[in-house]
Parts: sequence; C-alpha cells; structure tokens
Amino acid sequence: MSKNRIKACVFDAYGTLFDVGAAARIAAGEAGAEAWAARWPEIAADWRRKQLEYTWLRAVAGHHADFWQVTQDGLDWALDKAGLSDPALRERLLALYWQLAAFPEVPGMLAALAGQGQRLAILSNGSPGMLEGAVTSAGLQGVFEALYSVESVGVFKPHDRVYELVGAGLGLEHEEVLFVSSNGWDACAGAAFGFTTAWVNRDGAPMDRLFGRPHHVLGDLAALPGLLAGL
Repeated sequence: MSKNRIKACVFDAYGTLFDVGAAARIAAGEAGAEAWAARWPEIAADWRRKQLEYTWLRAVAGHHADFWQVTQDGLDWALDKAGLSDPALRERLLALYWQLAAFPEVPGMLAALAGQGQRLAILSNGSPGMLEGAVTSAGLQGVFEALYSVESVGVFKPHDRVYELVGAGLGLEHEEVLFVSSNGWDACAGAAFGFTTAWVNRDGAPMDRLFGRPHHVLGDLAALPGLLAGL
C-alpha cells in the first residue's frame, strides 16, 4: 500500500469508541443496588450478547427494528435471566445507555488522527438519535465528518449495504478507508468488503473464523495514530 493511501478512519461506535459496560457498572454503584451489584458484569455481558444476537437474527430474517428497540429487548432478556423484575432498574440502565463515556484513550487518539489530516466518521448499528446522543455525552461534538447509521439502509451489520454507506458518503475507494471495530466479526466483514481493517481486541479474544480477516489487531485505540502514520 502506498504511503498516505488511507484517507479516512471510520469507527464502529458501541464497544469501540463508547464503553457499553458503563451503564451497568455505574448503576451498580448507586444507592439501592446492593441486591444485584455483584452481578453487574454478568448482566452487562448478557445484555451486550443478546443485543448483538438480535441484530444478526433480525438481519437474517428480514425483520428490522431500530437499535434502540434491540437494546431494550436485550436488556429485558438479561434481567429476566438474572431473575430481576425491577422497572426502576430497567429505566435507569436504559437512561445511562444514552450517557455512555468514551474509552479513556479516545479523545487524544481522535485529536492525533485529526492532526494527521485524517477524515473521521462513525459507521454503526445505532440509530441516528442514539449516535448523536453518544457523541454529545462523550464531548466529541464536531469531531466526526459523518455519523452513518444502518437505519438509512434498514439492515444491520455485517450486511454489505451497511459498509457501502462509507464510500458513497465520503467519496472514497474501499482501500482508502481504515475501518476500526472492537467486534471481531465486524472487522472480519469489513476486511472482506474491501476496507483495511483494525480489530480492537480489548479482551484478548481469539480470532473469528469468518470470510475475512482484519489486517491489524490492537489492544486498544491508543496505538492507532502510530499505525496510521505508517500506512
């Protein structure tokens, strides 16, 4: 790949830029949470797993619903599994999902990429309102050129129609885009589509056995500016 071939860095949102475990972690530390606080990692993991599973199943079956509906459905499943019937807890967790913090390295990393002249965008399963809320709550207003949501094509990742939004919107060839995701399956699918991809493997998970393979694997996003400087 020739020097400076990458013209834009496009990020998945939830789990990549924004800490999806923060809602359950914060709620577990609040007054009145003693009965379930020790179980928050399990509840957060189940919530995230079912949220993703429901996107895949809806995409395969052709029954699309926006990401907010899927997020609520995933939480309801996780709370049911935990034997928790608490409407106030449910509402608190959902409210906190609109206030997710960015991972600590994100603001500095984005500033460094902007300083390198990279165009920055988000490509996410999130609905437009959710993405705008996440960017605002994380203090990242004005950082991204575009927030691309699957809602404009009516199907979740990893459908090719989602990844096509980037080239159409930014006017770039596939190989001019570095796509970054903390979801191994997303990074694999983006690579198969034609993007250069970086998988942010925060948990040291094994590589997914899929139809593509990410070009780069990072422990977090702090190393991304250095990686891009060498591409």
